[in-house]
Amino acid sequence: MAADTLDSRADRLHATSSAASRQRMRAIALMCASTIFFAGLDTSVKSLSSVLPAIEIIWARYVAAAIVGLVAVRPFTHPAVFRSSRPVLQIIRSLLLLASTTTNFLALRQLQLAETSTINFLTPLFVVLLAGPLLGEWAGGGRLVAVAIGFIGVVVATGPGTSAFHPVVLVAVAGVACNAGYALATRMLARSDSSRTTLTWTPIAGVVLLTPLLPFIWINPPTLSALAIMVGMGFFGAGGHWLLILAHERAPASVLTPFSYTQLLWMIISGLVVFGDRPTGAVLIGAGIVVGCGFYLIWRERAARQK
Repeated sequence: MAADTLDSRADRLHATSSAASRQRMRAIALMCASTIFFAGLDTSVKSLSSVLPAIEIIWARYVAAAIVGLVAVRPFTHPAVFRSSRPVLQIIRSLLLLASTTTNFLALRQLQLAETSTINFLTPLFVVLLAGPLLGEWAGGGRLVAVAIGFIGVVVATGPGTSAFHPVVLVAVAGVACNAGYALATRMLARSDSSRTTLTWTPIAGVVLLTPLLPFIWINPPTLSALAIMVGMGFFGAGGHWLLILAHERAPASVLTPFSYTQLLWMIISGLVVFGDRPTGAVLIGAGIVVGCGFYLIWRERAARQK
C-alpha cells in the first residue's frame, strides 16, 4: 500500500515536472518570437526615419502600445487598474521609457541595426550599476569587472577615436541608461502595483507629451508603402510587447533573458537584407563581448539565487 502511494506521488511529481518543462519551453518560444517582432519594429523605424519626423514615428509607436494596453487590460471595465500606489514612480517610469525610445530612434537614423542592438545590450550592465544607489543592491567585484568589459565591447563595436565613430553613439548610451532606470522602476513597482496597472500607465508619457506636437510637425506618409510600414510598425511593437508579456507569465526573467540576445541575429539579417548593411568584424567582436558579459551576469544571478 505504501509502495503504491509512493508510486502515485512519483507519477504526480513527474507529471508536474513535465508540465512545468513544457510551460518553460513555450515561454522561451514566445520570447524568441518577440525578438523577431522587435527587430521588425527597429527596421520599420529606420526605414521611415528618412521620410517622416522622429516625433511622428515615436507617437505612432506609443499609440499602438496604448491600444494593446487597452485591449489587454480593459481598464474601462476594470477601472481599479488606473489606481496606483506610487503614481509618481509610474510617471517617472513612463518618462524614462519615452526618453529611451526617443534616443534609440535617433540612433537608428545614423547607425546600423547591429550597432544599435549591440549598444542596447548594455542595459543589463547599467542595471547592475544603478541597482546599488537606487535599490541598495550593490555589485561585487566580479560584476563590476563584467560591466567594464561590456563597455570595452561597445567601444570595439562603435570605434570611438576612428573615422567610423558617430557622436550619436553617446546619445544611444544615454538611452540605455534611461532604459536601465525604466527596468529598475518596473522592479520597484512590482512590490506595490499589479502588472495590469503598470501596463496601463506605461504609454501615458508618450501619448500625452507628443500628441500636442503633432499639428506642428505632422507629415502625411508620402507613399502607400510608407503608410504600410507605419501600420506595420504598430503591429510589430504591439505584437512584440504582447508576446513578451505572455512569455513572462510562463517563466521567470532569469530563464528568458538569455534568449533576448537572439534579437542581434535578426537585426544583422534585417540590416543586410533591407539596407545592405554588412556588419564589420569589429561590430561582431564587440557584440560578442557584450553578449558574453550579459550571460556572465545572468549566471552570477542564478548562482546567487540558488545559494
